[in-house]
Amino acid sequence: MKNKRKSLKKLVSNVEQFTTIWGARHWASLFLQEHGCEKGVADILLMHLLSMSQSQLLAAMQDDFPQDIQETFMEGIYQHVDKGTPVQHLIGYEYFYGRKFAVNPHVLIPRPETEELVELVLREIKAGFSKDDEILVVDIGTGSGIIGITLKKELPALHVKAVDISKDALQTAKQNAQDLNADVEFVEGDFLSPLVESGQRVDVIVSNPPYISPEDETSLDDVVRKHDPKLALFAEDEGLAAYKKIVSQLPEVMNRPALVAFEIGHQQGVAVQEIIKHKFPKAEPKVMQDINQKDRIVYSWMK
Repeated sequence: MKNKRKSLKKLVSNVEQFTTIWGARHWASLFLQEHGCEKGVADILLMHLLSMSQSQLLAAMQDDFPQDIQETFMEGIYQHVDKGTPVQHLIGYEYFYGRKFAVNPHVLIPRPETEELVELVLREIKAGFSKDDEILVVDIGTGSGIIGITLKKELPALHVKAVDISKDALQTAKQNAQDLNADVEFVEGDFLSPLVESGQRVDVIVSNPPYISPEDETSLDDVVRKHDPKLALFAEDEGLAAYKKIVSQLPEVMNRPALVAFEIGHQQGVAVQEIIKHKFPKAEPKVMQDINQKDRIVYSWMK
C-alpha cells in the first residue's frame, strides 16, 4: 500500500499544469479509470470547484483552467483514488430530491433509492389522509435528515419529527433543516423510544434503518465500508434487528390508521413482511421494488 501511495503521489506531482478545463477533466478521467474508479468523479469535483452546472461545464471545456484550484483538484482526485474518500465528502454535500444536503462521515450519503421511499410516502399520505387532517410524521434514524426534511418541504402542512441516536448526525440534520428552511423537530434517542417515553402518538412512521448484517461487512464496497458510519449500516439478527425493535414499539406510539414504511435490503422483503405480520396479524404489508427491480421498500397501513 505504501508503494502504491508513493507511486500515486509521484504521478500526481509530475503532472504539468492544465491549460484548459478539458485538459483537467481528461487527465482526471484517465487517472480514475486506470485505478478502477468512476471517471464521473472528475465532473462532480470540477462542477463544485468551478461553481458550474453539468451543462455549463460541458460548454466551457476549452476555457482556461484556473491555476489557483489545480492543486485542490488534483489532491481531491488523489484522495478519492488512494483512500477511497467519497467525492461527496470531498465537496461536503449531495443532492437529494433536488435539494442540497450537507454530508460528512457521521451520516450516510443519500442514495437515489431512498428518493423512491419518499415518493411512496408522499403518495400514500395524499391517498390515505384528508387535507384537513393534522398529520404527525416521524423519521426514525434520520441521519442527515433527508427523509424528514424532504417530506416537510414537499408537504408543508405535515408535522415532522426526526429521531437519531447519534448526536453528530443530529447536528448535521439540524444544519440541513436550517439551510433549507424546514421546520422539523429533532430528537435524540433510540428508534421510537423518545415517543414511547413522551406518550406521543403519530400517523406516519418512516425509516431507512441499519439493515446490513455484520457478517456481510467484508462484501461491501470499500468506499461504503471505510467511510459510512457503522452505526447507520449494521444491525444484528441478519440485519433485521432494527425492524424488529421498531415494529415492537409501534403499538405504543401509533394512531389508527397509520402508515409504516421501511427501506430494506434487497433480500429482506419477505422477512420484514413477516415481522410486521407477526406483531399485527391483520396487516397486509406490501413490498415495492426500486428502479433496478430489486425489493427496496416494505410498507403497510395499520387500521
